[in-house]
Amino acid sequence: MASRKKCLVLGFLAFLWAELGIKGKEETEEQTCRLLGKFDLNGYVDAKNHSLVIGGLFDIHSRTIPANESVLEPVSAKCEGFNFRGFRWMKTMIHTIKEINERKDILPNITLGYQIFDTCFTISKSVEAALVLLTGQEENKPNFRNGTGAFLAGVVGAGGSSLSIAASRILGLYYLPQVGYASTCSVLSDKYQFPSYLRTVASDKVQSEAMVRLIQHFGWVWIGTIAADDDYGKYGVKIFKEKIESVNLCIAFSEIIPKVYSYEKMRRAIDAVKNSTARVVVLYASDIDLSPFVLEIVFHNITDRTWIASEAWITSALIAKPEYFPYFGGSIGFAIPRADIPGLKEFLYDVHPSKDPNDVLTIEFWQTAFNCTWPNSSVPYHVDHRVNMTGKDDRLHAMSDKFCTGEEKLEDLKNTYLDVSQLRITNNVKQAVYFMAYALDHLSRCEEGRGPYVFGNTCAYIPDFEPWQLMYYLKNIKFTTHNGMTIETDENGDVSRGYYDILNWQLDDNGEVAFVKIGEYTFTDSKFELVMRKNATIFWNTESSEVPYSVCADVCRPGTRKGIRQGEPACCFYCIPCADGHVSREPGQRECEQCGEDYWSNAQKNKCVLKEVEFLAYDEALGFTLVLLSIFGALVVLAVTVVYVLYRHTPLVNANDRELSFLIQVSLVITLLSSVLFIGKPYDWSCRARQVTLAMGFSLCLSCILGKTISLFLAYRISRSKTRLISIRPLYQKIIVLISVLVEIGICTAYLVLEPPSAFKNMESQNTKIILECTEGSIEFLCSMFGIDIFLASLCFLTTFVARQLPDNYYEGKCITFGMLVFFIIWISFVPAYLSTKGKFKVAVEIFAILASSYGLLGCIFAPKCFIILLRPERNTHELVGGRVLTIDKSIQPTLASVSSELNNTMASTVEDD
Repeated sequence: MASRKKCLVLGFLAFLWAELGIKGKEETEEQTCRLLGKFDLNGYVDAKNHSLVIGGLFDIHSRTIPANESVLEPVSAKCEGFNFRGFRWMKTMIHTIKEINERKDILPNITLGYQIFDTCFTISKSVEAALVLLTGQEENKPNFRNGTGAFLAGVVGAGGSSLSIAASRILGLYYLPQVGYASTCSVLSDKYQFPSYLRTVASDKVQSEAMVRLIQHFGWVWIGTIAADDDYGKYGVKIFKEKIESVNLCIAFSEIIPKVYSYEKMRRAIDAVKNSTARVVVLYASDIDLSPFVLEIVFHNITDRTWIASEAWITSALIAKPEYFPYFGGSIGFAIPRADIPGLKEFLYDVHPSKDPNDVLTIEFWQTAFNCTWPNSSVPYHVDHRVNMTGKDDRLHAMSDKFCTGEEKLEDLKNTYLDVSQLRITNNVKQAVYFMAYALDHLSRCEEGRGPYVFGNTCAYIPDFEPWQLMYYLKNIKFTTHNGMTIETDENGDVSRGYYDILNWQLDDNGEVAFVKIGEYTFTDSKFELVMRKNATIFWNTESSEVPYSVCADVCRPGTRKGIRQGEPACCFYCIPCADGHVSREPGQRECEQCGEDYWSNAQKNKCVLKEVEFLAYDEALGFTLVLLSIFGALVVLAVTVVYVLYRHTPLVNANDRELSFLIQVSLVITLLSSVLFIGKPYDWSCRARQVTLAMGFSLCLSCILGKTISLFLAYRISRSKTRLISIRPLYQKIIVLISVLVEIGICTAYLVLEPPSAFKNMESQNTKIILECTEGSIEFLCSMFGIDIFLASLCFLTTFVARQLPDNYYEGKCITFGMLVFFIIWISFVPAYLSTKGKFKVAVEIFAILASSYGLLGCIFAPKCFIILLRPERNTHELVGGRVLTIDKSIQPTLASVSSELNNTMASTVEDD
């Protein structure tokens, strides 16, 4: 098999060499080169009596018949599958040339001929046609650009991009002008590869950009692509992918439609469409290449897809059939602008096989159009050598049993050839011919000495000009078409301005597919604009009849961010909730934004809200309750003070220094009311006042209690001593209080001056709140302040604990001992409770400790006395409280009252003696 292929390649090369007139082997000096065979090309030639000839390449057939592998010699393939659309394009070129020849304002005294070949939509035929246009195949020796007897000015065509590329690689070697009318492949813009190629249709770069704009307009992000296995499809999809990725959209799949039917490749493409979640698919293919794919879509009953069509098939009658509408209805595509061509319809109808019995193309057209066989004709009827979808060889060489009469009416036909309602590429053919004609006209009007060429501003002359001389005019040409459009090319040979019609496939009232214009895409060198018609009705081939939803993953709602799926496109992602303190305000954000210092994310994580400012306020239940308790305690203390004032001469009030009792009551009012300073919004002044006031209040209270406990301690020592002890005078008790308070005042003053506390925003304890609290300032000074209070409390407890067994009807020492125990229990419990709470509850714990300890001291020290004074007045006597003991007798224990009375009398006598 390999040797056979090698022989075929070598034979074909020898065939081409012979065609070009290259010498093979000289047996004798007289031997000359001659053609070993001829290319099997069909077309039309009109070169006689014409100054110039314009070549034409059109797809009048859709394919070639596969070669017989048993034949080793290279043979030019025959064609099959008559293409009405290509036949109309070819007729349009002939009509345009005739129109130009009849005009007096273009090429006066110069007539144009034509030499048109059928490329059969295959590269091999396109190459054959290009070679014949250059050299001809009627002479023993090739005559460059003069194979028909007239001078070849340039070539119009070919239809498909791959065909134009193949022809241009040959024509470009001689810089022979070539003007395309339908080839949009972007690679043809490369003037290094294709120096002599120009076109009247926009490059696929423009169309791909238009597709991306359309996809963005409808909000699709997950797109599939299907391309023909040729330059048009591959380069078109390549550019489309580049542009789609540049706007952060994604390709779901990208498959190829095989040129030669392959079950595996076609099945791969069908499975991709069927299994993908993408509901929008871009189809970059010609109508001829697309036909097998369409049949597969119908066979597998794939619906609910929206197809984005390229200009090559959006208006093709080969695809736009009512039976395909359930599968391809709603397709949206870009079409070359439509135009009306005066006189073309009549010219198309002026065709009949009887005019020229040798016109095989017209005969085949007639046979195919009317489903009959022309009498005495060797032209086969409806030949199809393709392999069908089941993989079996389906060779049809049928001849119709019905003979053509010649009386058939073209008016009864409904086919692409006679349909002049959608003249789009057809109009491009007309423009391509005029493109060449206007360039020749400018060349013919050149004045010597004013020419464009260097070395004397010379001119070129018809018909013996060089190809590069005509290329100069083609590159700089600008003209207006019959319908008012301006044709102008850029440095790459592409049209520099124009527009696409955006069409939507819908069914008309007759059940036929209608191409409804829903918008335009205009482009210039620097501007691109997609304009959709406001009131246009778009048919969507979806179950809901609404705009299709084509995404890999739903757009992440505000409050979430995109999470990467490893190994998948960027459009496929997880939606991850934003972290606390971070938000995403817009749908589809990749990252969450961190809120500012004073802000926090709301519950939905889609908005930053001001953090809740927390402090123990007066207007909330807890703060209000604590204020009431504080005020109530102060009122109770004042009530006790009133009782003490009213009963100030009674023995119980006078016992153990009445003045110290009043000072204790004052200090308790201070400590109880100092708790109010802990409530409310913290300020610098309140932060400084609260700690100092509390420390001073407790210092005064505990120092006064210490003065009392020392008296009790001395009374106890007197009762235990064999000799009389020197008793403590009341003045000394006041001095103890004064010294203690002065020390506390000094520490507090240093604290306030050197490192005072201040208000600050605590944002670390709780993320969602700003806790307004007070800094402690200097920890050392704070510990020193309350250390004095702890020291005084410890002395009080120790002295009263020692003197707790002093006998008395009412013994103040036991009450003070119990009060100090309550004081210590409360503040020892306060420490872990304070450290384990946060925010306003931390302040509430401290206030509770202040109130509890104050109430404890108040209740333990003064409640028993008030009970006796108010409710048991009979017990408030010297006899019951205790009398004075004049002599020391171990059998008689001194009482609190007697000791106090003794101390007071001693103090009085001392003063008198002084």
